[in-house]
Amino acid sequence: MTPTIALDHPAPLFSLPDLEGRQWSLESLRGKIVVLYFWSAECAWCQRTDPHVVERAATWGEQVVLLPIASVLEETPDQLRQAAQERGLPLVLRDAAQQVAKAYQVQTTPHFFVIDAEGILRYQGAFDDVTFRQRTPTRSYVDETVRALLAGRAPEIKETLAYGCALTLH
Repeated sequence: MTPTIALDHPAPLFSLPDLEGRQWSLESLRGKIVVLYFWSAECAWCQRTDPHVVERAATWGEQVVLLPIASVLEETPDQLRQAAQERGLPLVLRDAAQQVAKAYQVQTTPHFFVIDAEGILRYQGAFDDVTFRQRTPTRSYVDETVRALLAGRAPEIKETLAYGCALTLH
């Protein structure tokens, strides 16, 4: 596995605008579980994952916030808006300078990070166990992590390899 940021330590803080220009900061979400979803409008792996993410997020309740983050420099705000609307994502943050992707050492889209209510990074990796060889998911790592945290437990699996489209950091 490639080097990743430290699990069970405070997640890197950030502030980013959504596509409407409203600022979102990780620090302001303290007290909630935050799911960071490094996302791309053009990535087929994100397109495959989106309906599952939207479906699961609808079951998590108000204690969980899903933050899709668009860090692909070549994608325009219009492309991001259109893809988000078509796929049912109510919110997308724009990481136009890739500062957050760099802080989290993101190398692919999709790539997920789950941060507990105290701001501690508890999971990083893939949404589920789909890979190039295994096309049908048998478990959802992100959903399992969120449900464990909601129940006051540590997640069973804390890190997996993220599969998807390469994210080029500049």
